[in-house]
Amino acid sequence: MHGAPVATSDADRTAQDPPQPPAPAAPSRDRGLRRLLDGRGDPHILAAVLFVAYAVVSIGRYLRLGTRSWDLGIFEQAVRAYAHLQVPVVDLKGPGANVLGDHFSPITALLAPFYRLFPSPVTLLVAQAALLALSAVPVTRAAARLLGRRRGLALGVAYGLSWGIQRAVDFDFHEICFAVPLIAFSLEALLRQRWRAALYWALPLVLVKEDLGLTLAALALVVALRARKSSRRTALAALGVAAFGVVATVVTMTLVIPAFNTTDAYDYWSKVSDSSGPFDGFDTKLRTVAWLLIPTTGLLALRSPLLLIILPTLGWRFFSSDPHHWDTEWHYSAILMPVVVLALADALVGARRSSRPWLRSYALHLPTAVASAALALTTTLPLGALTESAAYSVPARVSAIDRLLGRIPDGASVESNIGPISRLTSRCRVFWITNTRGVTPDFIALDNTSGRYEDVPGYVRQLHPRAEYVVVGSAQGYVVLERERVG
Repeated sequence: MHGAPVATSDADRTAQDPPQPPAPAAPSRDRGLRRLLDGRGDPHILAAVLFVAYAVVSIGRYLRLGTRSWDLGIFEQAVRAYAHLQVPVVDLKGPGANVLGDHFSPITALLAPFYRLFPSPVTLLVAQAALLALSAVPVTRAAARLLGRRRGLALGVAYGLSWGIQRAVDFDFHEICFAVPLIAFSLEALLRQRWRAALYWALPLVLVKEDLGLTLAALALVVALRARKSSRRTALAALGVAAFGVVATVVTMTLVIPAFNTTDAYDYWSKVSDSSGPFDGFDTKLRTVAWLLIPTTGLLALRSPLLLIILPTLGWRFFSSDPHHWDTEWHYSAILMPVVVLALADALVGARRSSRPWLRSYALHLPTAVASAALALTTTLPLGALTESAAYSVPARVSAIDRLLGRIPDGASVESNIGPISRLTSRCRVFWITNTRGVTPDFIALDNTSGRYEDVPGYVRQLHPRAEYVVVGSAQGYVVLERERVG
């Protein structure tokens, strides 16, 4: 039955109206713009720029045959084996040598899926550039949180352009590229007093390289030192992690690596046993310490306990008998860079509140100063090459050498020195020259641009007196010889 309509009040109508939908959320583009304007996007933008710069430098050097050592070939052989689910045999260290018997770096297996898709040494170089650039995110973010956007970004730039990181970029590939972001993220968490996260980020260091267990221990001790007043339980847990780091290093060096090594030993003990002590090459070591503390931190990092974390690495380097470990070349200082830069950020917090006017003024201007120093030094460091046209071209001589090396068929065994190695390890079984240990390779490829081998065929006969090799081609100082088959 339909009756007359009933009059309702405004309140009744409001109660009966359906609820209004919420206002539409701001488009993601607007949110991204706000993040950019308020500085939260600064670390990621900086990391992206650094990634491109690092990649261009390292890939360009590879394309120009500028490989500096055999390490790129060694790591490619290991990752190639992981990618095919095989034992990580590295024939460059000796036929059938397991890479875990040289250095304990199983973390490099994480690159296997990428290498399986893109089987090239360039894959390793791109991964290294990405990992090193990624480390700039926590460094810049932590510095900005402590010091403000502009000074935090200045320290991020100083870090990304630091000589230690640039030397690592210039060194082809090394497993320490995994350690750098792990340490950076761990220190960011430590400075935010997220003690558990700091320890979790640092724990995988024991899988990067055998000596980094001591770095884990030092970092855990700093966590214990910082957390002792707020959480005694956390401090005790950190001490437990420190003990784990020391035990992991001892066990890895004395048991794990020897188990994979054909000599049942850790080969690098000789680096220490042959050393004359920390005062051998003292002037070089002193310069390295000066480079670590002066242009990068203006010495102010000495005010932060975070600086203790560099001591294990400096310790083994300075006790080594190998002069390459003492100076600022190569890649050895890269893992120290996030420590010294964030130690500076940590020290600046207290210095800015100092009762001494000169110290407050120094702390106020130091971030800009270290960023300026990094920019100035870059003109003499690897990234300085980005301003040269030669960085973006491949010389004709390289194309000729590539055509020569292309005559070696896939799957062949090759004995080689540094020059040809990284052109062959993705498709051939490659041995280091003079270290085939009874294996007679199908080919021998030599970079003789220096004229070191006056009589290449004669030198090869000395290497393999029971085999006959003939020169199949030469180009721009490179020579390829093939073993003659009998019958």
